[in-house]
Amino acid sequence: MNDNILDPASQANLGVVSATCVSKVELRVCCKHLLDRDTLNKSDPCVVLLMQSQGQWVEVDRSEVIRSNLNPVFAKVFMVDYYFEEVQKLRFEVYDIHGHGGLGTHDDDFLGGMECTVGQIVAQKRVSKPLFLKYGKSAGKSTMTVSAPSQPPPCGWMEDLFSKSDPFLEIYRINDDGSEQLVHRTEVSLPSQGPKEKSPGPLLRGESSCFWSSWGKKWGAGSQDLLTPPPRETCPSPLQPWPLGWDCMNPKYKLKKRNYRNSGVVILLDLKIHRVYSFLDYIMGGCQIHFTVAIDFTASNGDPRNSCSLHYINPYQPNEYLKALVAVGEICQDYDSDKKFSALGFGARIPPNYEIPLNLPLSSPGIQGVVESYQSCLPKIQLYGPTNVAPIITKVAKVAANEEKTQEASQYFILLILTDGVVTDMADTREAIVRASYLPMSIIIVGVGNADFTDMQILDGDDGILRSPKGEPVMRDIVQFVPFREFKNASPTALAKCVLAEVPKQVVEYYSSKALPPRGPKGSTPGSALNSPQ
Repeated sequence: MNDNILDPASQANLGVVSATCVSKVELRVCCKHLLDRDTLNKSDPCVVLLMQSQGQWVEVDRSEVIRSNLNPVFAKVFMVDYYFEEVQKLRFEVYDIHGHGGLGTHDDDFLGGMECTVGQIVAQKRVSKPLFLKYGKSAGKSTMTVSAPSQPPPCGWMEDLFSKSDPFLEIYRINDDGSEQLVHRTEVSLPSQGPKEKSPGPLLRGESSCFWSSWGKKWGAGSQDLLTPPPRETCPSPLQPWPLGWDCMNPKYKLKKRNYRNSGVVILLDLKIHRVYSFLDYIMGGCQIHFTVAIDFTASNGDPRNSCSLHYINPYQPNEYLKALVAVGEICQDYDSDKKFSALGFGARIPPNYEIPLNLPLSSPGIQGVVESYQSCLPKIQLYGPTNVAPIITKVAKVAANEEKTQEASQYFILLILTDGVVTDMADTREAIVRASYLPMSIIIVGVGNADFTDMQILDGDDGILRSPKGEPVMRDIVQFVPFREFKNASPTALAKCVLAEVPKQVVEYYSSKALPPRGPKGSTPGSALNSPQ
């Protein structure tokens, strides 16, 4: 139950109300088997949405109250700003409302709550969880389902030109539940002006289910409104013959006048659809983000048994490698359905190859499994060298190349490289990055410790275009480098936001360059090939 809600002024100070938004996600909520708190009637549920900001729960919005219903389907659509690079924690709380005085303040009014992240909802499309009361007590069979709308067809901008008709025009779209939503209304013009209306804007968001509606306005004494219902028409295709026309019919006139034909005609002269896909379109289309981490086990890190070592396992505080791994991995794991991450080590002395696979049998899934594998392997290896990064990039690029052959926006790969020093195979690494820039993958490099990271900044390419030793430029910028020391005293979320901020743009750039649209909602998603023996 919510015990710490900030007021709106505090919300603004915390940056909860964002002036700019990357993408917005629509969330719909329904519940089943809610607890019955009322004596005579059933509970009157209302859902409150909260988002965590700086460790505090901030109320974002609340739904309508549904009277006497233990299995409510709420009409309220919650709108949430979506940021890939953040772990956006949500809490949904259900209250039994008495009268019209708003939320109750007694524990008896609380029907249960559940928590999840925006990333989980976006990646899974639908999240269902049991509800819990205060102090983690079960709310019986009560469950809540939070869903995001299915991936629409191509997102686009529509431009339409209308010739003379009634003074103004309304365009609606049909939602998935059959309800109608107004998406555009033209300005009212006097009939004598013979208007030719130009109405640019994001009218339909790519949906093909829409219809046209016309409303007339009778000018003169009394300014009486006239309703002239149109036919329901599906959104026309740009490929069909132009122009298109529809009769506007007034039911009253049709009954009174024997020779009545129409009250005017709406003519659509042209239609243009500009397809623009966002990162959210690809994720909701089923694109999986596969995460691989590569850890530097060279001798420059120091003996792990020594407290001065960068690999030293302090029972009370994680080292820099673990902090960076968890900060980035916790976000990426929401976008990988099987939660099986690949982890690789480089620089240790294990003949015949210096590369150590860390994806051993894990006692727990997700990023925690990688953490346990990292900690368990340290006593078994000898830190050595060199700091060769190219083989790691090439290994992940090989899997990404196989994915490229599918010609689908189904899997994108993120390689996180954690290293403490100078790259010893700089030429080969530049070549590997140029090759990888043509593939569905991004590379994040986090510099651990206080070494000289000049080479890493060159690989980032922010100060110029990275080129191979032969002079070939990267097809797109896929490398982001961050020295951990700049975030040593910051929160883990600050590091994650910095290193992952460019990933959405990189994903869109890659699929746009290949002219690959998001997959349909029924597309299957295979697992990561990096988790299989090679």
